[in-house]
Amino acid sequence: MDGSKRDGVAIGACADLAGSARAFYQLTKPRVVALLVLTAWVGMMLASEGVPDLGLILVASLGIAMVSGAAAAFNHVLDQKIDARMARTRLRPLPDGRLSSAQALSFAFTLAASGFVLLLVAVNALTAVLTLAGLFGYAVIYTVLLKRATPQNIVIGGVAGALPPVLGWAAVTGTVSAEAWLLMMIIFTWTPPHFWALAIHRVEDYARAGIPMLPVTHGIDFTKTLVLLYTCLLLAVCLLPYLVGMSGGLYLAGSLVLNLQFLRHAWRLKFAARPDTAIRTFRFSITHLMLLFLLLLVDHYVA
Repeated sequence: MDGSKRDGVAIGACADLAGSARAFYQLTKPRVVALLVLTAWVGMMLASEGVPDLGLILVASLGIAMVSGAAAAFNHVLDQKIDARMARTRLRPLPDGRLSSAQALSFAFTLAASGFVLLLVAVNALTAVLTLAGLFGYAVIYTVLLKRATPQNIVIGGVAGALPPVLGWAAVTGTVSAEAWLLMMIIFTWTPPHFWALAIHRVEDYARAGIPMLPVTHGIDFTKTLVLLYTCLLLAVCLLPYLVGMSGGLYLAGSLVLNLQFLRHAWRLKFAARPDTAIRTFRFSITHLMLLFLLLLVDHYVA
């Protein structure tokens, strides 16, 4: 084999390796995990009067990210047939053949076990157990049972996605207080309007895949009404950190601005929708949650 052929083989091997690494990375749903880790990190910071140990923050964040990424990988395996029928998900690593189920399962189990052991050894047992419970809630209770059985899937299953602030709190204190559950309640209330807005935008996808999402089973107009009502409820729940003395005026003002903006999106979705209103509402909801938790953090240290 001459030099040019060897170079070509080497380049091809590197390209294959990079492609496989990218596929495994995509299994972890990195953007979703990043938001989860952000809320867990804020939970860590709010649990401490000062700044928690940097090493603890890094290790806890890594462990939570690993187990969360494993839960996402399990979801990819369990939902691959559904994903293949949906335009939004048909190019994921399993439906398009870049990875096999065996590869994805091996990766998920390895990531979950490594993250659990890291949390157990370097953080504390409570955080490790709660994080593993979140994986079970998302990968089994939501993905296997609820998603295929009831249009309330995202409401009940939202508990798993709302856990990260509790995990962060437990990582620093070794306990879970009422404030941690309050942070969880915010995400739990935020999840339905966030996800239902996407479900409205992708209603044909979900109908084709046979998933009983609310807009499929009860209609788009009914779902829009619930998005609006849940957004009103979210506004009220987001006032609680201020009302119980957990946060101050800076958070209160910022929270009102963000939640009124979310309410404006939900109102437009219900009464003045355009073709892109649902997806714009979904995208704003992500920004809303990120900024809301950063507000909690800034208020904790500055106000």
